[in-house]
Amino acid sequence: MSEISTTDSPPEVAPAQPVDKSTAATRGWLVPAIIGSALMMQTLNATVLSNALPTMARELGEDPLRLNLAITMYLLAAAVFLPISGWAADKFGARRIFMAAMVLYALSSAACGFANSLTELVVARLFQGAAGAMMAPVGRLVLLRTTPKNELVGAMSVLTMPALLGPVLGPPVGGFVVTFWDWRWIFFINLPIAAIGVLLVARFVPNVAVQNAPRLDWLGMILTGFGLAGVIFGFENLGRDILPFPLVLALFLGGFAALGLYAWHARRTPHAILDLSLFRLQTFQASIVGGAFMRIAMGATPFMLAMLLQIGFGMTALQAGLLTFVSAAGALIMKTTAPPILRRFGFRQVLVVNAVITGLFFMAYALFKPTTPHWIIMVVLLAGGFFRSLQFTSLNGLAYADIEQDRMSRASTMSSMAQQLVQSIGIGLAAMLIHLFTRLAGQAELTAATVSPAFLVIGALTFVSLFFYVRLPDDAGDEMNSRGRMARP
Repeated sequence: MSEISTTDSPPEVAPAQPVDKSTAATRGWLVPAIIGSALMMQTLNATVLSNALPTMARELGEDPLRLNLAITMYLLAAAVFLPISGWAADKFGARRIFMAAMVLYALSSAACGFANSLTELVVARLFQGAAGAMMAPVGRLVLLRTTPKNELVGAMSVLTMPALLGPVLGPPVGGFVVTFWDWRWIFFINLPIAAIGVLLVARFVPNVAVQNAPRLDWLGMILTGFGLAGVIFGFENLGRDILPFPLVLALFLGGFAALGLYAWHARRTPHAILDLSLFRLQTFQASIVGGAFMRIAMGATPFMLAMLLQIGFGMTALQAGLLTFVSAAGALIMKTTAPPILRRFGFRQVLVVNAVITGLFFMAYALFKPTTPHWIIMVVLLAGGFFRSLQFTSLNGLAYADIEQDRMSRASTMSSMAQQLVQSIGIGLAAMLIHLFTRLAGQAELTAATVSPAFLVIGALTFVSLFFYVRLPDDAGDEMNSRGRMARP
């Protein structure tokens, strides 16, 4: 990866607009909390929608497997629009794009709620995916440009706390809405969140517009859009027997070919839409490439837990949701402890030790049995969520340790795109593993015994990330958590 480059120097941009005197008051917890609350719309909507799909399919007169298009089309739209989010923020101003994305997300959510057919729902989800692709990386960019590096880990922790409420609230809320209410309200609940969010962003979040943004790389946008769409759609259908295998293979081949052409194009194009030279930075490479193996497991685990608890153990969606939400609760608890842990031990030591702990917890889910007491399952999920969240908080902070301000937008875009891609890979890999173990067992339908081994494989895969973490210098990222200054007399 380090041999790939786009240009010898980053694009020239004008300095960010001066931050007014209100910045000191809003820096700290308020700005990241506001941005995180906006991102909560996405995490809440994603987790609620998964529980609501069977009910939605029944009321729309569709097969539940076909309604999975509502999730897949969102991922496809997000993949296409993610690469241009950084350019749009530089061109028009990060705060302006963030607010526009929130409004579009709310309007498309309303359109999803009013949909009366699968076609209408898919079209609305395409717009929702485009808005979501602009919202997450641009919101993170606003934070990156208004927060000193030594405060960034704490700010990132605050940013993700509201967003983590989505996975905490999503399973029980989704089960409640579809059981006692109307499924359309899973989309309508985004409207008041968006309205309040836009007002708070306009009032408290500083404007960080950048002048003289480079010309948009249209060819790069097309190549990355087709490439990411092909790979994501291929992994979404891998092992699910929805599309014929030759078509799935064609999606992979076309997607990887387009991404390969982009890598060739990027070496020869100044201001390419994705700055591949970022991977020359060891901290960025460790966060994105090494962290990918952790994020694959994160993308796979909710899907596999749903299969294990609902199909393997025979629980209802509401019962499973009330059991698994503690994993996100553990992640929420961790957010207040991450900054002092990183200051005490440093990024390298935390990532190496915690990678082993996190991988073992992923593998421990394979030990769950129908007779396992629910309180033991909840304790394991709670502790696993805690350590998993510590790992991702560390990875998210490390990614920007050596990034200069004029490359923050490109780094934020690349980070968001990588997370979108590898989490989709995780879901596809999980489906393929479960399908494989079911066939090896000679069974026609999956059971708890055919789901459990997939946790062992996914958990073992996370240990590959250690190769990237052990190579980091001991002082990697110290500027992010003030550890270097604390060590000096």
